[in-house]
Amino acid sequence: MPEIVTLTVNPAIDIATSVECLTDTHKMRCAPARSDPGGGGINVARVVHRLGGDCLAIYLAGGPVAERLGRLLSAEGLPFVALGIEGETRENFSVTELCSHREFRFVMPGPVVSEAEWQRCLDYLDALHPAPRYLVLSGSLPLGVAEGFYARVIDQAKVHGSRVVLDASGPALRAALPHAPYLIKPSLSELRQLTGRALETEADCLQAAQEIVRNGHAHAVALTLGAGGAMLVTQEEVVRAGAVATSFLSTIGAGDSFVGGMVWALNRNVGMQEAFRYGMAAAAAALSHSGTELGSAAEIEQRYAEVSVS
Repeated sequence: MPEIVTLTVNPAIDIATSVECLTDTHKMRCAPARSDPGGGGINVARVVHRLGGDCLAIYLAGGPVAERLGRLLSAEGLPFVALGIEGETRENFSVTELCSHREFRFVMPGPVVSEAEWQRCLDYLDALHPAPRYLVLSGSLPLGVAEGFYARVIDQAKVHGSRVVLDASGPALRAALPHAPYLIKPSLSELRQLTGRALETEADCLQAAQEIVRNGHAHAVALTLGAGGAMLVTQEEVVRAGAVATSFLSTIGAGDSFVGGMVWALNRNVGMQEAFRYGMAAAAAALSHSGTELGSAAEIEQRYAEVSVS
């Protein structure tokens, strides 16, 4: 069993294209589309795999889109296990408006997953042997999946000695925190939603992250701040990094890449600060690509050398 396992309950195929200008009612001629495997945990696994890490992507999927998703992952050489469901796996799409360089992202809700289907997922994870060192839970929960699903996975994983990395939002994140994942990676908007606070200053953000750690709800909080960079908070340290200078083309997969770079590094037994730098580097590499393309290992290593932390 690989040392890093990712779980994606609501995967997708991400489709990206561009048009000159968006207009209503009229036909808009699009550029050739790019299709990539998508969904939080799948993108995390793709980054770990590109960096040479030992990783398995587990996800729930169904219908013809699921078959295409499997072919895309096979083409990348990424090991995966698709747990079948009745519903049809979703397709998301993004459109870049060339005249303004704005990116418009359209995210579908995904299929309805029955209790029997998500319970089979819990059973499958519980039976993994040997248990992974790191289990990454990333992405939204589709309709039908209980808000406490991630909380139950965390409890199971901790029994087997796995460190759980959680990248979720809304009720799923709120329900999971009392179960103390090892690392969480909220964005600023997600932390605002979680705390119910405006978090207008960096000091406000730091205080909110420190409260999560001090309350025992996570060993570490990696807070991404968009163009403002990111912040890492543990019991022992606070680390701040500004955004890496890069050509900004698309935000798709940047947060997932951050998690992938960080978990890959942590599994190599490096310090939390160095892992944080790899997270920053992987995110910057993704931002420099248009559409749904992620960064390569060479690009991530190059960006790593450019990350400055304090």
